[in-house]
Order: sequence, then structure tokens, then C-alpha cells
Amino acid sequence: MPITPARPTELTGRVFRGSMAVRQGLLTKKQLRSAAWRRLRQDVYVDAALPVTHRLLISAVGLTLPVGAGFTGRSAATLWGVPDIATPDDPIDVILPAGTRWNPGPGVRVRSMPRGRQLVRRGRWLCASRVDTAVDLVRWAGTVEEAVVLLDRLCHEGMVRLEDVRAAVGTLGPCWGSARARRATDLADGLAESPQETRLRLLLLRNGLPPPVAQFRIYDDEGFVARTDLAYPELKIAIEYDGLWHAERQAFLSDRRRLNRLVAAGWVVLHVTADDLRHPEQLAARVRTLRAERSATKDAR
Repeated sequence: MPITPARPTELTGRVFRGSMAVRQGLLTKKQLRSAAWRRLRQDVYVDAALPVTHRLLISAVGLTLPVGAGFTGRSAATLWGVPDIATPDDPIDVILPAGTRWNPGPGVRVRSMPRGRQLVRRGRWLCASRVDTAVDLVRWAGTVEEAVVLLDRLCHEGMVRLEDVRAAVGTLGPCWGSARARRATDLADGLAESPQETRLRLLLLRNGLPPPVAQFRIYDDEGFVARTDLAYPELKIAIEYDGLWHAERQAFLSDRRRLNRLVAAGWVVLHVTADDLRHPEQLAARVRTLRAERSATKDAR
């Protein structure tokens, strides 16, 4: 026979320890097993009406943390307000004081706290500071490109300033990921508005092309025309990743007017898609050819 759900207001919309709810007389052990509650971890439950997000799982793990422990990595970035930086399938990144032993259970990735690291309070939980979170993320990224994508994202979201992360990375001694972190902070510009824009810029650099200018603002005699993802201003080449031009009627008309003004001002626009990024040599060759053509035209004037 199904267990009749009991939903005390004190637990509605909350993550809580089951043993505490029972001890306080809010629920019985049997009622904990009803459809009103979802078990997230050993002795940790949540209102079943709440969607399971990374932020929710942080709270579930937080209820079981040892004294002095906190969050770092993508979990700390989530606490600092970076949207969609982690999914429910990503592990919860926990950082433990040196010498602390803890069996976290599944879905948790544990790191040891570096010497001198101080955690800060973010709402209910302790976590790495903004800069320490960014440094940890670029150190632990799987590749330099992933590290640059992450760092550009953190800067764009306003969580950190690139110069602060560069300064912090500059003080790192030899440690896991320190070389990757230094390379990533050299390559990041903190301007990209999407991961694909960062990947596009890195693709051009990797293939020997000059560094493009990110988020370049273009004006004509009437004023502001557009802000392009990447540009070679001296050749009036704008490079846009996929989504600037839209299919909706009003947006489409606005995009067409903007494109016409760019062309009238002497600019050429190269549109790049996800498929183009899968063929980097071909894309780089297109950009190289376009640069040569524009340079020849400029010299002929």
C-alpha cells in the first residue's frame, strides 16, 4: 500500500537530514519513504517537487561536510553565480583541510586544500574565493583549450578579472596543472561571449593567423553599427560565430540592415558555424585567403 505523503511546511522546498526530521517529530521513518521526498544521499532528503540541479546537490553534500571543508571548482563557481557552469551529472567539487579524512560517497570529487588557502562564506556554505576558484578550474581542466574556455567564461560572467587570475597564477609554485594554468591565462582575453567564440579565436591562433580583436565595435557615419565576435580592423574583416543573424522576421530584418551597413562601410563578414570548427585547416585557409584578398585590395587603392 502506498505511503500517504506528509508535507510539513518546515521541510517544504528544502534539503534536510532525514534523521533530524525524524528526531524533531516532523516525519516518521516510514513517511520519509513517501513520494513527497527524494533521497539524495545517505540520510539527506529533498522536497521531491524541486528539480535536481547542481546547486541542489551542493546543498545535499554541504549537510554532510566535515568541519572546515568547502567547495571549489565548478561547484564554487555555481555558488558564485555563474549560470550553467555545472550540470547535475558533474561531480560536486569539495576541498578538505589538510589531514582531514572523509568518505564522501558517490558523485563527489575531493581535493586537498593548498597551504595558506582560506575559504570564504558564500551564503550557507564555505567555498574557495573567486580567484582561487578560477585558478583551480584552469589547473584541473583537461586541456589548455578547455582551461581558456572556462576562464573566458568566468571573466565574461563577471566572477573574476583576468588580471587578478593572471597575478594569482604567477605566484603558483610547481604543482599539478600550474604550467597549463600559466598557458591558459596567457591565451585568455576574457572577452568572449560564448565558448565557441573562444574556440574560434584559439583555432585561428593555432593555425598561425594573427590575433583577431574580440568584441570589436564598428561605426559608420550614422553611428554604431555592430559589435563583432572577432575582427581584423585594419582589413575590415568581421568574423561571426553562427548565431548573430537570426531567422525571426524582426530580428532577421534588423540583421540584414546591420549587414548592409557593414558592407556599405567597406566591411566583409565571414560567418562561421559549428561544422566549420570541425574542419579547422579549411576554416583557417578561408580566413588566410580572405586576409590576402583584402590586403591586396587595400594595397591597390
